[in-house]
Amino acid sequence: MENIIIQSLGFKAGESLENHIREKMNKLTPNEQIVGANVALFFGANKTTPDTFCEIRLMIPGNDLFVKESATDDFYAAVDSAVNKLQGILRKEKEKLVDSRHGRVHD
Repeated sequence: MENIIIQSLGFKAGESLENHIREKMNKLTPNEQIVGANVALFFGANKTTPDTFCEIRLMIPGNDLFVKESATDDFYAAVDSAVNKLQGILRKEKEKLVDSRHGRVHD
């Protein structure tokens, strides 16, 4: 996926973190429908427990997908959690599409 915009708010994301994000995003399937992604990384407001947040807006034809995940003091874990959640959503969307082509209906 070429069009990945990474924003780190209030800090500078290192090259290894950005590479980790790109690597994870490129593993999303089905990625032929993905137009691009906006990834925002930021710290939570509570300074006593340093939560890290990862928000991803995945641009696909129709409706964009949006997830927000957090982890305690670890952007890598927040990114992994957000990408895993997106992967699950994409799988469900693909199953719905396949089922609708075959005339099956699932709840």
